[in-house]
This record gives sequence, C-alpha cells and structure tokens, in this order.
Amino acid sequence: MADLHIVRKHALGLAQARKIAFQWAEQVENDLGMNCTYEEGRSADKLCFSRSGVQGELQVTKDHFELDAKLGFLIGAFKNRIEAEITQMLNQLLPEPSAEVKTPAHKKTVTRKAAVKK
Repeated sequence: MADLHIVRKHALGLAQARKIAFQWAEQVENDLGMNCTYEEGRSADKLCFSRSGVQGELQVTKDHFELDAKLGFLIGAFKNRIEAEITQMLNQLLPEPSAEVKTPAHKKTVTRKAAVKK
C-alpha cells in the first residue's frame, strides 16, 4: 500500500479555505469518481474521500491544507501521477503566496538622504 502526504500552506483564513475545499471536493467527485463527506469544525474541517483503491482525508485549517491518503496495491503503482494531479488541482484553486509576506533582503528599498550644500 502506498501513502500520500501533501501539505499546502496558505493565508486565506478558515472561511475562504473552506470554500476552496468544497471546490476541490466537487472536482475530485466529478473528475476522479470520489465519494466525499465534509465535516466542519471550530478550528479545522475534515473532508473524507474514497473510491475503490483510495481512501483519505483533507484537513482544512486557517493556514494550511493537509492531505493524507492510502492507495491500494493497484492504484499505488500510479502514486507519482496521482500526487502530481492532486498538487496541480490545489495549485489551480489556491492563490500564489503574496509577495508581501516575504521580501528577499536584496529587494528591500534603501532610502538615502541627499546631502544639502550650503
């Protein structure tokens, strides 16, 4: 049996992350034939998904998504492809991290005062 573990950080807050998790659930139900159930919690939600050969859950919090899945023997042979597809789905649904969050040191602005001649 193969295991998948994918973590994606975000800065959306729980309400917006919940909306994206619902979109992801619709997408995997339609595209991959998954059966999904969603449980809302106070500080985290849990989206359980399954189909023949796959069982897992997506934890949804205010600052990250964490997906854990167990792949059956036959499906496990396609682990890399499945992981790539899930990552691509999350990339399409999640916004790029804001450039404001981390500014590289070489990009910081330095202010200089002009010398005043008398």
